[in-house]
Amino acid sequence: MDLTLDRATIMSIRTPSSGSAVRLSGISRSWGGTPALTDVSIDIAAGSFCVLLGPSGCGKTTCLRIVAGLDQASAGRIEIGGRDVTHLSPARRGVAMVFQSYALFPHLSVAENILFGLKARSVKQAERARRLDRAVEMLGIGALLDRRPGQLSGGQQQRVALGRAIVAEAPVCLMDEPLSNLDAQLRAEMRREILALQRRLGITMLYVTHDQTEAMGMADQVVLLRAGRIEQDAPPAVLYAHPASEFAARFIGTPPMNVFTWPGQTGRVGVRPEDLRLDAACGFAATVTDAEYLGADTILSCDVNGQTVLARVPGRVTLAPGDAVHLATHPGAIHRFDPVTQQRLA
Repeated sequence: MDLTLDRATIMSIRTPSSGSAVRLSGISRSWGGTPALTDVSIDIAAGSFCVLLGPSGCGKTTCLRIVAGLDQASAGRIEIGGRDVTHLSPARRGVAMVFQSYALFPHLSVAENILFGLKARSVKQAERARRLDRAVEMLGIGALLDRRPGQLSGGQQQRVALGRAIVAEAPVCLMDEPLSNLDAQLRAEMRREILALQRRLGITMLYVTHDQTEAMGMADQVVLLRAGRIEQDAPPAVLYAHPASEFAARFIGTPPMNVFTWPGQTGRVGVRPEDLRLDAACGFAATVTDAEYLGADTILSCDVNGQTVLARVPGRVTLAPGDAVHLATHPGAIHRFDPVTQQRLA
C-alpha cells in the first residue's frame, strides 16, 4: 500500500491536537563533568511532529534517549501524557522507538522482528495477529514476512522497523535519525511515508536529525539545538523567516544565509541567497568568484568588500570569475544581528 499523500492532503491534516503529549522541564545531562544538555525545556503538542535538529554533538540524541528512558537526566523532569516518567523504566513510559541502525534481529524473520516486543510483553496471540495485519497493510510489506533482515533493502528494513513501532500502539514514537543510512531518493520517499503514517495514526512523533530538509519538510515544531542548549524552538516557517540568531540563520536554508558586516549598518546584516537578484540599475557592487549551475537555478559566489556573498538566481547565468555585477534585494529580506551576542535585532 502506498502511504504517500499529496501536499494538499498532508497540509489539511497537519493541525495537531491540543494539550501536551511530551514535556521536558529543565533537563540537563553531563558526561564526566562535560555538559551534554543544559536546562532544556520543550513542550510537544499531542498528535504533532516535533524534530530535534542540530549538528553532530549538539545533544539531540542524548535528549531523545532521556525521553525514552535509555539514559537518565542529571536534573529536570519528563512528563509523557501528563505522567511524570522521569524515573520510570523504558517499558513503562508508553513510547515506541525506531533506532538509526533499525536494530533488527538478523536470525528472526520480518514477522518475528515486528512481533518480538509484543511476545516479550506476553500479548495474546490473537491480538498480536491483529496488530501485525494492521502494520503490514499500512506498510505494504506482506510479501516480506518470511524473509530475514539480510535479504531486505535499506528501505524495506526501515519499513520493518516502523512496523515494530506501529504494533506497539504507543501514543508517542521516538525516531533517531532513521533515514541516515538511505540514499537521497529513498530518503525523500521515506520522509513522505513517515509523515503520512504519523498523521494517519495520530501519534506524537519526536524525531532526531541533522538534516534541515527533513526538519523543514516534516515538522510542526523544530527544536534547534547547539552545544546542548536550545537555540530556537519554533515552527519551520518561523525558523526560516525569523531566525533568532546567526547560528539559526545559517543552519536553516540551502545555501545558508549570508551574514556579513556592512559599512554604516548597526550590527551584522543577513540576507538569504534566494532573496538576492542581479540588477544593473541598483544594489551593491560585487565581483563573481564562481558560478555553479544547478539546472533550475545558478549559485553565484561573489566577493563584496572582501566578504563572500552567495546569490541564488533563477535559470542559467553565464558569468565568469572576475565579472563585475550588482546585487539587489528588498528591505523585508534583510536581517540584523548583534555583532557580540549574535542574537537577532529588532
